[in-house]
Amino acid sequence: MRILMLTWEYPPNVVGGLGRHVAALARNLAAAGHEVHVVTRADDETPAPMESFDAGVHVLRVPDPPPVIGFDDLIPWVLGFNNRVQAAAGRVIRDHAIEVVHAHDWLVAYAAAGLKETWDLPVVATIHATEYGRHQGWLPGPMNKLIHQVEWWLTYEARRVITCSEYMREQVGRLFELPADKLDVVPNGVDLADFAVDPDAAAARRAELVGPRTKMVLFAGRLEYEKGVQTLLEALQQVRAAVGPTRLFVAGVGTYSEVLRAKVRELGLRHHVRFTGFVRDADLKLLYGAADVAVAPSIYEPFGLVAVEAMACGTPVVVGDTGGLREIVADGSGLTVPPQDPDALADALIRVLGDDDLATRLVDAGRTRATDRYDWQAVADRTVHIYGRAAREEQLLRQQLARGETDGPRPLRPRLRAAPILELDDAS
Repeated sequence: MRILMLTWEYPPNVVGGLGRHVAALARNLAAAGHEVHVVTRADDETPAPMESFDAGVHVLRVPDPPPVIGFDDLIPWVLGFNNRVQAAAGRVIRDHAIEVVHAHDWLVAYAAAGLKETWDLPVVATIHATEYGRHQGWLPGPMNKLIHQVEWWLTYEARRVITCSEYMREQVGRLFELPADKLDVVPNGVDLADFAVDPDAAAARRAELVGPRTKMVLFAGRLEYEKGVQTLLEALQQVRAAVGPTRLFVAGVGTYSEVLRAKVRELGLRHHVRFTGFVRDADLKLLYGAADVAVAPSIYEPFGLVAVEAMACGTPVVVGDTGGLREIVADGSGLTVPPQDPDALADALIRVLGDDDLATRLVDAGRTRATDRYDWQAVADRTVHIYGRAAREEQLLRQQLARGETDGPRPLRPRLRAAPILELDDAS
């Protein structure tokens, strides 16, 4: 198939798991013989060619339109970005006879809807997370409500909607009142070859970071409230008291960074916690390989790619018992704890760090689960099947509309309304 992907992040510009997911999916689709084009944003901090071919994937990066609006002014930035994306994507569609547009999350919704209307193409949307979920079941301000409504609009415009877990399928279907047969579940994947860790290189990296008797705990991910790092910090002193010297490495960036740094100072942990900032994939896998345990203490987690990556690297995992993490860490492949429970998290970490046999069992089970369930080629094959279904459904609907055989809403210029739960401020 001839596929066009829209995404606000793509390597080397990677903020969280979305960019790495899109890149891996695109590469595996290209490796299977499909023609893949990606339109994404250019970023001065992680410069890359404006147009390139990466592992068979055609990547177009668009600059900010003038006058340049800072990313902190999110909604105006999104509108300007989508204007550039739609223009660049339109040229790709014109020149390459694209068959399907795949939109990743709400930040490209405006461009996806515009391309659908202009070029009569089916849109497949992957909802990687929801604003409602990120804020634990409420929408605290006008911008949150707007983002929520754009998410709903994207799922309305899309011919098929993909979620990364059964948990997210249930949430997206309920929040946006979608028919069950419009939703598909395709888990994120991991390329095991990309996460094959050289034991000597990992050992050398560990020696640079901690002493021979110090335990190494790793968190990797965006620094946001819902990721639960604050709970991990609250658990750390108990862990140190039970197992001895322990150092926590926090790899990532995000809007909650300064709050977490302040909490480290408040808890007297400045000598036991290191914030690494953003870590590129090559060094991230060395950190996984060097760590005694990887922790994902999330409060809200649509999928939990870091858990799969840690498993692939041969690192035992402890995760919050929530969302997609609950589906990943099963059958003895890791330990789960209630979110926001520092005592339970400390107990789980103490068990892993103090019991080598348990850690070995978790590593073996984790590697097996990552291999069996999260192979990227299987993910790509499933996604192509959904593309084909979307194209057939779009064609059938347009034929029915042309013959006057349906009274349903037209695929263009839908009757807009507020998202179903837009006015709710409290958890449902």
